[in-house]
Amino acid sequence: MKLAYYPGCSLEATAKEYDRSVRAVCSALEVELVEIPDWTCCGATSAHATNHRLAVGLPALTVKQIQQMGLECAVPCSACFNRLKSAEHSMINDLSVREEMEKLLNFKYDAQPRTHDLLAALVEKIGLPAISKKVQKPLKDLKVACYYGCLSVRPGEITGIDSVENPMQMDKLMKALGATPVQWSYKVDCCGAGHSVAKSAMVTSLSGKILAKAREAGANAVVNSCPLCQTNLEMRRPPGEDIPVFYFTELMGLAFGMTEVRDWCSKHLVDSSKLINSVLAG
Repeated sequence: MKLAYYPGCSLEATAKEYDRSVRAVCSALEVELVEIPDWTCCGATSAHATNHRLAVGLPALTVKQIQQMGLECAVPCSACFNRLKSAEHSMINDLSVREEMEKLLNFKYDAQPRTHDLLAALVEKIGLPAISKKVQKPLKDLKVACYYGCLSVRPGEITGIDSVENPMQMDKLMKALGATPVQWSYKVDCCGAGHSVAKSAMVTSLSGKILAKAREAGANAVVNSCPLCQTNLEMRRPPGEDIPVFYFTELMGLAFGMTEVRDWCSKHLVDSSKLINSVLAG
């Protein structure tokens, strides 16, 4: 399978380990990722909060590039996914927006949605049976709290998630890797997102509660798909809290027996080496 690939800004900076794990896991699954040439920032929260035209125009440029490539596109970052899907949704459902973007970007949009959350693409297009076949080191002693956060889930009419209150894609994936997903009620709660700097106490409270509830549910690790959530859950946590947080692709790599996972996770702020070494030695 060949997919266009939109890494986004975070995966070239604070979340490089996410990008490396994505590429390694997709290669193992025989998924060819074709990075979009000269891609631009999706606008993230900044454009969305300040300029509606820019908030649609920046991701619409990427939508144009994807259309020109003639491929479906996988997006690992939840924020980037949300912005690209929002642009698609606006151009498909609002003729005035579509015409404005076509004029601005000098192209004719065919109104075909092509953007997919990487997690959904792997679960739905590659399939859990194919993923299970790649498992060499089952995560049998791992109890994980699957944390979806906000942007890969809401609003449901844009993201297309299986459930906005109780999504299960990541849970099913973790089960296919041999891990045990715990049942908990904080999987779609907000971590504080971009308020991390301006309102750090609030974010620490929100993120701390998420981690506490994960531990209360019996988890010994949290797994997510959002670089901003990863940063908040690692940086904005109460003193003494040491539950590790992983990108879902890192746990896929671990289950696939990839020793590179040690290097990926060395970039994390919370030490997970004991857990990783235990799985790889098993």
